[in-house]
Amino acid sequence: MSATYETSGQLSLQDPDIRLMLQVRDDGIGAFEELVERYQHRLVGIMNHLVGNKEEAEDLAQEVFLRVYRARKKYRPRSKFSTWLFTIANNLALNSLRAKQRKPVVPLLSPLDSGPMAAGVHQQMVPDPGTGPVQKVQKGELVDRIRAALDGLNERQKMAVVLNKFEDMNYADIAEVMGLTTKAVKSLLSRARTTLRAALSGYVHMDGQPIPTNEDEEEG
Repeated sequence: MSATYETSGQLSLQDPDIRLMLQVRDDGIGAFEELVERYQHRLVGIMNHLVGNKEEAEDLAQEVFLRVYRARKKYRPRSKFSTWLFTIANNLALNSLRAKQRKPVVPLLSPLDSGPMAAGVHQQMVPDPGTGPVQKVQKGELVDRIRAALDGLNERQKMAVVLNKFEDMNYADIAEVMGLTTKAVKSLLSRARTTLRAALSGYVHMDGQPIPTNEDEEEG
């Protein structure tokens, strides 16, 4: 038994999505549809956070799945399926963002939808201010400020933050997705945190909560 086959077998036992992708590779009936169903919402969410446009996010997610299907016959699992999938997504998202660099900046999050990431960051920074009219206005202003702060991150910082906070990926997995070292990912997230702290300085009290990542978390 070759080392590659043995590794593939071990990974497929640990990751049910790898087993499903292997069925896709072997043209298993309904396997690809099930894979799309499992990841479509997550992919669209990630792309929406990055490009700030739901229709474009849906188009990019569709392109990711198209590339997965085209590459199915050559698929050989070397890491978690989600890592492989998000690597494809990362490349497409970065290409899309770079193509728009000379165009007007699109907000990271739609003004009509703060999204789970902005809400999650907000919850980490301050307690719920309450439900009264004044508190609701203040909370809305805070979410707007957080949205603007997130949009101030560069493309790689955005991706690292989204994968870390939206997908709950550890440093090692983010590094593999983005083709970086773990040290580089730590640096990206640290700079993103510094940018967010500066953008939100004087508006909220961080209470020592590191944003957007906790450097004490396990690298797993």
